[in-house]
Amino acid sequence: MEEDNIQGEISLAHRGVLFLDEIAEFTKKTLDMLRQPLESGKVSISRTQATVTYPASFILIGAMNPCPCGYAGSNTHYCTCSPKQIAAYQNKLSGPLKDRFDINLSLSPVNLKSVHTRKEESSSAIRKRVEAAREMQYDRYRREIGNGRVSYDTLLKTSPLTAEQQRTLQLFSYKKNWSNRTQIKIIRLARTISDLKGSVGITDQSIWEAVKLNSLVERKDVVGIKVNGS
Repeated sequence: MEEDNIQGEISLAHRGVLFLDEIAEFTKKTLDMLRQPLESGKVSISRTQATVTYPASFILIGAMNPCPCGYAGSNTHYCTCSPKQIAAYQNKLSGPLKDRFDINLSLSPVNLKSVHTRKEESSSAIRKRVEAAREMQYDRYRREIGNGRVSYDTLLKTSPLTAEQQRTLQLFSYKKNWSNRTQIKIIRLARTISDLKGSVGITDQSIWEAVKLNSLVERKDVVGIKVNGS
């Protein structure tokens, strides 16, 4: 059964990555089973005679097309889906589940010719930045815990927002009708972006970047990333 499979995959993904390709094709019941493990870091598997709980701290990545035919927003292909079909397809992910994704990216087709001409940051350089950010978080919280798992009170106590930053977030929240969970995720994401840049406090630029990473402006190929173990 699909429900049993997803629980098994969740437990196997502990301290790793769970990638759900074509996430919109999973049943709503199966997807909603992800919500509790993403919040608690544990997954419970029930049988007739017993219930067993396993650790499940993992990174969730979900990928989906923008519509049933896959060509909505494409510059090279004609989309055959109606607006109603597109909305129904994109709404297969419930609001509460969408709220649990930290990063939402809308991807465009890649021009292979330009890939080799751009100078990208190397993996070793990125690793050094991540390790430095981890060290900053350890020094800040005095224990092995990341911005994504530390309590909200501790996060704000160690990294208070300025009055202007609070007003900016309130304005975005009003315009975009954000839930409280989304607002907190923006702050956590901004804190991590600042750490990766070596900033002691949460910068204005990191908040702008967090808003862009969390909010989808265009929907082409969509990738959602949820980090619940860092």
